Order: sequence, then C-alpha cells, then structure tokens
Amino acid sequence: MSTLDKAIQTQLDNIQKKTGKSLAELAAVAQKSGLTKHGELRDMFKEKFALGHGDANTLVHVVLKSDGTSAAEGKSMDAVLDEIYTGAKAAQRPIHVALMKHIDKFGEFEVVPKKGYVSLRRKKQFAMIGPKTNTRFEVGLNAKDLKKSPRLVEQPKGSMCNYIVALNDAKEVDAELVAWIKSAYEGAG
Repeated sequence: MSTLDKAIQTQLDNIQKKTGKSLAELAAVAQKSGLTKHGELRDMFKEKFALGHGDANTLVHVVLKSDGTSAAEGKSMDAVLDEIYTGAKAAQRPIHVALMKHIDKFGEFEVVPKKGYVSLRRKKQFAMIGPKTNTRFEVGLNAKDLKKSPRLVEQPKGSMCNYIVALNDAKEVDAELVAWIKSAYEGAG
C-alpha cells in the first residue's frame, strides 16, 4: 500500500469514527438522499455529519468511485498515460516525457497515477503533472518560499498545490522549472 493509500485509509477510518457509520452505511445515506452531484453530496455530508470539507470531499469520491486512484486502479502506467494523453491532449505528452526525464534523476519517489494527471510523492506529494485543458499543461508544486516569477502562480491556501506553472510546449521545461520541482521534491522528503 502506498503512502497516499495509507493516508486515505486513515482519513476514511477517522470519518467512520466521527460519524459512527461504516462506509457502506454512509454510501447508503448518499443513495437514499437522491443527490447525484459531487458538490451536493459533499455539502450534505458536511451538514448531516459535521464533516470538514476535505473529509466530505474524500468520502464522496469513495462513495461515487470518482477519485483519480479508483479511475486508475488496475491499469499500467502506460495505460493511464495513454488515457490522459488522448485526442487533443496527445500533443502534450512530450511535455510529460521531458519533465520526467529530469525528475527521474532526483532520486526515489512514488508515481501515483490519477484520472487526468500524475501525482509525484515522497513522504508527501511534491508535484502534480498533466494536461489542464486540450492546449495547456500544468505543473502543480508543493514548495515553500519560491522566488517570485511571472511563470509561477501562487495558489490560495488550502489548494492541492502551493504553485502552478502553465506550459504549452516541451521547450518550456527549462532549468528554472526543474529547480522549482527539485525544491518541492527536497521539501517532501
């Protein structure tokens, strides 16, 4: 079991303790509610069981089997990448390849495939890479105190990543970006 899987399992165990209900019982509550949209179910769990946003969000993903891990479950990395980089997004795969060529040199880390991106982890996630739209690729970074740059967009507190860097071409994978990713890698260690 990966570190991420352990963390999610701990979160789910805590949700069951907080609510006094098993995951099956919570899934039944969701089904009986008649709600089908993620946000509606999340808000219902927050209100009905006094769960925080993150716990309710994770619970809905598990109940609906809509989390990225479930979507990638049982598939090889190549199969997941083939799904991510399909159709109009296929042209962005060279950006992924260029990034991984540099990141693989950093040392040991875990690659956790998701539905539309790849999470890179050590003790915690340090980066997320993948297409954001058909024409825009994003690198999400969990790093602290990076030097300001027009390329480096700071994200609001509580976001999945502290910074986002948008790319349109593999040529934009340069020393500056690799240094930012390396900083995030070292901070996740």
